[in-house]
Amino acid sequence: MESSDPTGSMKDRMAFAMVTAAENDGRLKAGGAVVEYTGGSTGVSLALVRSVKKHPLHVVTSDAFSKEKLDHMRLLGAELTLTPSDNGKQTEKLTQDMIREAHALAERTGAYITAQMDNTDQLAAYTKLADEIYKQTEGQMDAFTLTRCDTDMIQRAPCMSSYCFV
Repeated sequence: MESSDPTGSMKDRMAFAMVTAAENDGRLKAGGAVVEYTGGSTGVSLALVRSVKKHPLHVVTSDAFSKEKLDHMRLLGAELTLTPSDNGKQTEKLTQDMIREAHALAERTGAYITAQMDNTDQLAAYTKLADEIYKQTEGQMDAFTLTRCDTDMIQRAPCMSSYCFV
């Protein structure tokens, strides 16, 4: 289903939801800059949203991530800051360094930081996806694979609660 999203990822919906919510409540002004830390998929999706909504995007990432993802973000107009890794390894320290740098960059520039790991605005995208799946299946589901427990889906189809693992 998600392969039909523009970048082929659910992250398109998540990125759109985070940016749109920030625009709607004033955290992100028209043409205002956005900052994110990412290994790729969220950055590619934010770069796509950025190109449509005309926001500059600064991505804090690393040489530990795929060159193709980094190139894709650049091609969609994102400016990248590469945090050096330990021999191309993705580590907890690297993630924390990227997060720290992204927050510092947002503070220095006044940019809006999407902070994907802490941003609850993205939940709207998952709710919308649950609505679409439920509608398209007319509520007739025997099983549903979740990466996290989707309470909206479970409310619609209580039989799904036995398949929810957290």
